[in-house]
Amino acid sequence: MARSLAAGVSGREVWAWAMYDFANSGYTTVVITAIFNAYFVAVVAGNQPWGTFAWTAALALSYALIMLMAPLVGAYADLHAAKKKLLLISTVGCVVFTAALALVGPGQIWLAIPLIALSNFFYGSGENLIAAFLPELARGRALGKVSGWGWSLGYLGGLVSLGACLVYVDWAEAHGRQAADFVPVIMLITAALFALASLPTFLFLKERAIPQTHARHHLVREAYTRLGQTLHHAARYRDLRRFLVCTLFYQAGIQAVISLAAIYAQQAMHFSTRDTILLIFVVNITAAIGAFAFGYLQDRIGHIQTIALTLVLWIVMVLLAWGAQGPPMFWLAANLAGIAMGASQSAGRALVGLLSPAKRRAEFFGLWGLAVKFSSILGPITYGLASWLSRGDHRLAILVTGSYFVVGLMLLGGVDVLRGRRAALRSQRDSTLTLREA
Repeated sequence: MARSLAAGVSGREVWAWAMYDFANSGYTTVVITAIFNAYFVAVVAGNQPWGTFAWTAALALSYALIMLMAPLVGAYADLHAAKKKLLLISTVGCVVFTAALALVGPGQIWLAIPLIALSNFFYGSGENLIAAFLPELARGRALGKVSGWGWSLGYLGGLVSLGACLVYVDWAEAHGRQAADFVPVIMLITAALFALASLPTFLFLKERAIPQTHARHHLVREAYTRLGQTLHHAARYRDLRRFLVCTLFYQAGIQAVISLAAIYAQQAMHFSTRDTILLIFVVNITAAIGAFAFGYLQDRIGHIQTIALTLVLWIVMVLLAWGAQGPPMFWLAANLAGIAMGASQSAGRALVGLLSPAKRRAEFFGLWGLAVKFSSILGPITYGLASWLSRGDHRLAILVTGSYFVVGLMLLGGVDVLRGRRAALRSQRDSTLTLREA
């Protein structure tokens, strides 16, 4: 392990960093993927034809807020060395609004949509911030490996949350409780586990960045000026730019699967809540294996080749899910998605770290987060519209959304990692010389 870590970084600190992936995965697994999304469509929206679209619209609102705020958050974190401080704020926000979802009952769309939007906003903001610590913890050639540790531990966190929920659902159903009774309690369980599991991160993870005291601009102007400069000089980072566009497309497909998996399982495959939780539980195991194994594989065969392999797996998964007529084939598709999900998420995060200039990492991870969050609007909204316009044809919706993986694979072919890495290092060297001259 020591050979994979940057100088001065301990194994305990990397574990503490990875524990945040463990902690926040409970939110995305339970609320976005496995339980609350299906509860929203079936109970809150009463199985209305617009229910799936309403769910995707709520997520789109949250991701639009993240996109608006990401440059400001990233610039503030860089200028004031405040990643950890902002991470604490985002964690508290997500925990509080997740717990508040326990107040949502049948027909309360007016309450569910803002609570989902706010909880997911704080979750997504924290996701960007924790990713920005990665290049400070791992050596350049081990970014993929260390990123894989985080993703794999994250999926184990999803298992813990789902396991706790499954135990409670079994007890609740044995006592004659309905979803409207037990889902609110599940939200409280999820919020509590997030808060508890994130404690090691705030106790042991260090803020290594140095405040950039030479910057005297107003914060908002500085944030969006830097974003404008990054976009304006994108030719300097053309491989990072192309990969971000590639990310936008293939992540659109991934985000659709994440946010609509339980809805597809219940609406198209007629799974019960317990069956859906069990499915996602097993998928988290395969996702953890995929993230861990592919983390080592990408450092061996290369980031681009690894991501290309995962996109092929995603395309096969979509075709299997579309053609599934019974549980066996759908289970196969779901577990294939698990392997591909852990691998593609981990590889993408590591590649952004490799292509980013050292002093602007939080900003560039914010830009990556911007692309991912825009994809989180594009993919689910595409699925939601397709299902609404087709009067509830979820098979057609997943097939349409799956086309984003094909586009992503095509764009990936034009990314040159060596050229992109040289551009990042050249930018860092030029920045250092400028500061010395000043």
